Amino acid sequence: MTNASNPIRILTVDDHPLILKGIASLINAEADMKLIAEAAGGPEAIEKFRLHRPDVTLMDLQMPDLSGTETITQIRNEFPEARIVVLTTYTGDAQVLKALKAGARAYVLKGHVHRELLEIIRAVHAGQKRIPPDIAAQLAEHAADDALSARELEVLRLIAAGNSNKRIASQLAIGEATVKSHVTNILSKLGANDRTHAVTLALKRGIVDL
Repeated sequence: MTNASNPIRILTVDDHPLILKGIASLINAEADMKLIAEAAGGPEAIEKFRLHRPDVTLMDLQMPDLSGTETITQIRNEFPEARIVVLTTYTGDAQVLKALKAGARAYVLKGHVHRELLEIIRAVHAGQKRIPPDIAAQLAEHAADDALSARELEVLRLIAAGNSNKRIASQLAIGEATVKSHVTNILSKLGANDRTHAVTLALKRGIVDL
């Protein structure tokens, strides 16, 4: 049971000062919550977690030095009981899945922070998991999809970077026919009409980022 004398202790991790400030003002207005630390990146977040052992951590996914997913993995390797809420602008199901597999217990879109965050912090602190309905629907939609292989992901990233089949073949030291075969598989698995469509879908779903 939380109250003013035993508040939920929170660590916030985000590389945008305005986001940190907005979250701080939300949390500080609540009697049953206390912001105990902030971090602007992954390595700092790991240090602050070790130092403060927060009850709930709010974690951005897109950070320059260490991604949110990698940070979650490292924290949970050291502290398996860590309760982490992902805070992001990204709705892509692949991003969500990576974060959940890393051990995140909830997912909040930054646009919904004012509406949902406080209730989700309380739910996660109480041991619950939370995924917004629109994101859960995306996860369900792609649950039966064939996953791209590691090599197909490499090829897709190189396509997204604007490389031709010939250049991809050269960079990966494989034949051009093999690249074409990978591209065919990628289009089929993503349900894409062509290379550009494949990249658009992959970016939207968070399978690759630029």
